[in-house]
Amino acid sequence: MSAMSNSNWSRRSVFRAAAGMAAAGTLAACGGNNGRGGGSSGDTLVQYFHAYGEAGTEQAIKRYAKAYKEANITTQWITGNNFEQKLFAALLTKNAPDVFEFHPQIQLVKSGQVADLTDIIEPVKSDFNQADIDSHTVDGKIYGVRMIDDPQFFFYRPSLLEKAKIEVPQTLEELIEAADKLTTSKVKGAFLGNDLTTVQNPLIWSAGADTLTADNKPAFNTDAVAAGLTQLRSLFTSGNLLLDAPTDWWDPSAFTQGLTAIQWCGMWAMPAMIEALGDDIGIFPFPKVGSAGRQSVANGGWSMFVNAKGKNVEAAKEYVKWLWIDQKKYQEDWALSYGFHIPPRASIGEAATKLKTGLPADGVKLFNEFGHFDNIGWTQAMIAAVNDVVANSVRKDGDPKAQLAAAEKKVDTELTKLFG
Repeated sequence: MSAMSNSNWSRRSVFRAAAGMAAAGTLAACGGNNGRGGGSSGDTLVQYFHAYGEAGTEQAIKRYAKAYKEANITTQWITGNNFEQKLFAALLTKNAPDVFEFHPQIQLVKSGQVADLTDIIEPVKSDFNQADIDSHTVDGKIYGVRMIDDPQFFFYRPSLLEKAKIEVPQTLEELIEAADKLTTSKVKGAFLGNDLTTVQNPLIWSAGADTLTADNKPAFNTDAVAAGLTQLRSLFTSGNLLLDAPTDWWDPSAFTQGLTAIQWCGMWAMPAMIEALGDDIGIFPFPKVGSAGRQSVANGGWSMFVNAKGKNVEAAKEYVKWLWIDQKKYQEDWALSYGFHIPPRASIGEAATKLKTGLPADGVKLFNEFGHFDNIGWTQAMIAAVNDVVANSVRKDGDPKAQLAAAEKKVDTELTKLFG
């Protein structure tokens, strides 16, 4: 699947120990060796990647690894929908990866699972998007190197909106009205993912709230968020929403095949969309929710971490430095050759001609104006708590305020564990 933010792992808990340990035994069958065999000197390192949907990504990662001469790099390319489960199960075993991609989450730091990478990032720190640095920093130390930034927004067909005499939605009410007018016997008005959880953070942000405050207190339980959930419930029950699509929100197929007129998706899918639909594509942020709200763009993406409990920590750090700090040509290739992603480093982004015009340029503009980044304190358990809010108040008919209050209690419990 394509690059996603941490909110998209929400159906699974990080530390499902029993299920995780059961899955650990199957890891050897996933992914594959990079083909170098035993011919190179130095340490042997294992890196984990989830299976990106864009063609050529697996080959690219293995090509980069093969070019590294200081160690033998084996790549496990984890297919299926349970990358997180397999990763965290493996981290509990002697076969744990030395290097792995994931999202910044403070429990990885608190448990001593990820290594401090400040020393390799500090010399180029000013070249990174400051928000990406902040989202990986705890107590002044940086844990993880951002590889790609992935803004997500609504994609639409301008020709369909023009035909229906609809303006681009600026508010959630307008989005609901547009979905109604765009729905036909063959096309649904909108697609927000099969379980709707992918838009839970944008809904919170667009209602003028946040997941957590700056001092790590719950910030999502507001009347405006509750009202937004009620509106989302009305969309869910309207018959104008595409549900149970063959592929989920991160894949552009529902949009390119004409199953929906509007789809929430990521910037990575733009090349496939453009190939299928030409210039009949536009984008807009998650619309404003309530009078105090503001449009929002979710920024997903993936980061590289070093397993601090691994056998070759220093060698792993050297490899991460080589690939994700020193090798700009590979970083640019990874961001721009297999779908469109925003490079987290300014020097690479400024030279990225593919992002300078047309739809990609629009995406960069929305990213800069409305983007929200990972909050390292927002953990999998907290994400799951808000998933339950969406399930119970949107997909079911529970009271939004009661559901938000229940989630707030769960989040408070997790925050107490983490911060005291």
